[in-house]
Amino acid sequence: MEVRKNLDIIKQEIESALQKSADHKVPTIIAVTKYVTIDRAKEAMEAGICHLGENRIEGFLEKREALGDATMHFIGTLQSRKVKEVINQVDYLHSLDRLSLAKEIDKRAEKTIKCFVQVNVSDEQSKHGIKRDEVMDFIHGLASYSQIEVVGLMTMAPAAADESELRRYFKTMKQLQLEVQNAHLSYAPCTELSMGMSNDYQIAVEEGATFIRIGTKLVG
Repeated sequence: MEVRKNLDIIKQEIESALQKSADHKVPTIIAVTKYVTIDRAKEAMEAGICHLGENRIEGFLEKREALGDATMHFIGTLQSRKVKEVINQVDYLHSLDRLSLAKEIDKRAEKTIKCFVQVNVSDEQSKHGIKRDEVMDFIHGLASYSQIEVVGLMTMAPAAADESELRRYFKTMKQLQLEVQNAHLSYAPCTELSMGMSNDYQIAVEEGATFIRIGTKLVG
């Protein structure tokens, strides 16, 4: 199906979800283009999507070069030794999860990097991210890294979670985001919440997501 038609359906579902949301803030849609061609990514941009997400450095740099007008989100795990290859091409990093990575970003970045701190909200051993009860300590630990701005928190809910579990995880993330925001840290405004993918974005929007990352349902 055409990306534009997929996007129309997604926007309708977002509008419905916003009616059940306390925030009523229209989320930014990130087209996750890691499995599609540059031409398909261009189709997404022509449909009105300007935010693209990639989780591998090679694919990220390829799309960055080909689609210069796109706002590029690196959404995958970033190894410290690979930071120098990509960090100055990143508009948003969604996977800040350790101080060693923050140190390397601060060393290599030629601009302030907008970062989401990744939270392992479900405590799955297979997932990366900070534990829920360690988020504030981790945020405070970033104070000395002048090239990092914590714009928000990010999580991935378990693929097999049912609706009640998803709501619990997403509500927890919203509470954590507000806790950081209300700390009024100059380097961590934390006004954003990146959560929700193709299978659960409607629930994420209802619970306060401001960025949603959609691949399959949008671009295939």
